[in-house]
Amino acid sequence: MSGTPRRKPGRMGGFVSGFRKCLEEQGYTPSTIRNMLKDVDTLGLWMQEHDLQPSGLSEAVVAEFYNYRVAIGRRKVASVKSFAPLLRFLREQGVIGDSARSVSPVDRMLVDYRQWLVAERGLAEATIIRYEKLARRFLLEHMLGEQTELGALGGADVVSFLLRETDRASVGAAKGHVAELRSVLKFLFVRGLTPRLLTTTVPPVAGWRDTGIPRALPAGHVQRLLDSCDRADPVQARDYAILMLLARLGLRSIEVARLELGDIDWRGGRLVLRGKASREDGMPLPADVGAALAAYLADARPTTPLRSVFVTCKAPLRGIRPDLVHDVTRRACDRAGLPHAGAHRLRHTVATEMLRRGVKLIDIGQVLRHRDLATTAIYAKVDLATLRSIAQPWPGDQR
Repeated sequence: MSGTPRRKPGRMGGFVSGFRKCLEEQGYTPSTIRNMLKDVDTLGLWMQEHDLQPSGLSEAVVAEFYNYRVAIGRRKVASVKSFAPLLRFLREQGVIGDSARSVSPVDRMLVDYRQWLVAERGLAEATIIRYEKLARRFLLEHMLGEQTELGALGGADVVSFLLRETDRASVGAAKGHVAELRSVLKFLFVRGLTPRLLTTTVPPVAGWRDTGIPRALPAGHVQRLLDSCDRADPVQARDYAILMLLARLGLRSIEVARLELGDIDWRGGRLVLRGKASREDGMPLPADVGAALAAYLADARPTTPLRSVFVTCKAPLRGIRPDLVHDVTRRACDRAGLPHAGAHRLRHTVATEMLRRGVKLIDIGQVLRHRDLATTAIYAKVDLATLRSIAQPWPGDQR
């Protein structure tokens, strides 16, 4: 047969089909997939020339391949970062293991710490991520290579680290850092890496519960946020549905991020919410919120096997994280010309408006899914008129 001979696939030829399917499921465009597979083909030929097997592929090998391509004068060279999807795919397929990467002592300890947080503390994923970030910063200060300085840790080291972490932090953020630091110190003691329990050396943060007043958005601002969304744009159609959940139902950002397709009961008009500590709650789905969700799912959500209701709009497709929910509100504020406000301000606004309409605190607590009525009671300070109307008369007072 005549024609141009097909290029040999090299050492990566056996993985091309599966990798292509993986990229398609993650929402990459056909042109991007073609370019990525071409780079994989080139990598496979280079590996064949250097007698390298797929099982030995790692970030270090990819970096060597990159340096080779630059050295021979190639004008367009795929970056090391662009091969991250391939390495992730090969790890998921069991072709290469995590051992192929250079794992530091801190990384190994953080893997153990994460497992401990799940098994012993039962923390939610978002909380674990926050705890890991502080733990990494703390461990990097006190671990040098394989030789650690953890055994010599003392109260002065702990206090010094905490002071740096809480510099210019709010009272709430500082209290969070205290909890995160005490957690990692307990873990180190349980694992026998410190000779004594250092949690008692972490000073508490001054501040009293419920001294602040929840800050609701001014009248009209919520509608301006909603009106700022161009629902013909897929990203803003998604953001509009998210804002409706925040503004009408007072959902937490984690509840929005965890919402799955099976959690929407269209016939019954209800939502199942997964919030703090893996707790599940059901609540009614208002018609306008349901319409926003339906429009997004039908016209704007990318085609993907993911079960998350809200997914990223660019490849690789994945369910959104709670921090992206906060980004949605910030972008809406920018479009509406309003000062930045986080997702929780909308939750405060829902509660405040209910209180001003005369809804009882116990009912507001049920809507917001508070475990303790004391948490809801802080909204009684929003305005004095409402506070006076719910105050109980003094026994025997005839006025």
